[in-house]
Amino acid sequence: MPGEAATGTHAVIVTFSPDGERFERQAATLARQVAKAVVVDNGSTPQALARLRATCAARADHITLIELGENRGIAAAQNVGIGRALTAGAERILLMDHDSLPDDRMVARLEAALAALRATGLKVAAVGPRYLDARQDNPPPFIRVRGGRLHRLPCPSAETVNEVDYLIASGSLIPREALEAVGMMNEALFIDYVDIEWGLRARGRGFLSYGVCGATMSHDLGEQPIVVLGRALPSHSPMRHYYHFRNAAWLFRFGDVPREWKFVDCYRLGLRFGFYAIFAKPRPAHVRAMITGLRDGLRGRLGPAAGPRFATASLRPPGLEP
Repeated sequence: MPGEAATGTHAVIVTFSPDGERFERQAATLARQVAKAVVVDNGSTPQALARLRATCAARADHITLIELGENRGIAAAQNVGIGRALTAGAERILLMDHDSLPDDRMVARLEAALAALRATGLKVAAVGPRYLDARQDNPPPFIRVRGGRLHRLPCPSAETVNEVDYLIASGSLIPREALEAVGMMNEALFIDYVDIEWGLRARGRGFLSYGVCGATMSHDLGEQPIVVLGRALPSHSPMRHYYHFRNAAWLFRFGDVPREWKFVDCYRLGLRFGFYAIFAKPRPAHVRAMITGLRDGLRGRLGPAAGPRFATASLRPPGLEP
């Protein structure tokens, strides 16, 4: 059973054809750390969905399963889960991907860090853990852009808490007041840059994000990494590269995004384009996807790649539904 400190924390887990065994491990771990969990399935295959239903049914007192029946994107699924959790009385929302495995004390350490930060009077958007992709064996650092440069923030001790520009969604612990002030996730982005856009939006409204070095989880970033000169680097499908480049280009159009952040991220986007154009296979498919994404983003064409598109003017950040 979750500890007393976790009674106000509800997990929102988005699934898309998850590995059954890994999801069962995740469900068992979270059952000891949060009060309730909402699983929002984004159109899993029938086989994966059958096992998902069985796992959730076995923990029906703890898990609510919502089946969307189709892939509506990560942001839409998160919003459905967040809305259900808030209605159920959650004071804090823990966002999780289906392939993330929290350590046994991850939630408690995030809650403690959140409470300590808020006790100083800070407005906190979210706190998040360090994560490790075992395939890369390279714990990604927390990131902050200052003075026109990207700074990778170290974790010299478990007590270190770093102010960052944004956190990856999975593992993020978000207080209710931040969602009420900042709004929900932007569903038009579909996938990629959803967490970045929300983090920057929160920062613009005075809510800061923090990386908690003492909280850890394992998380698979992308598909099978590309190995170059003995180093494993993240890889994605051409479709994911479409969304990544499209949503980045769309975000660059807005004046409320810090100029120095745009400059640094644009530079990094150029490096990614060159890297994937050379090393990702099949190269023509990845190049086409990245170029198409840049074009659509600059034109303000968002939504699912194979579905209806929307004009940027109608896509201001969504508020919190009552």
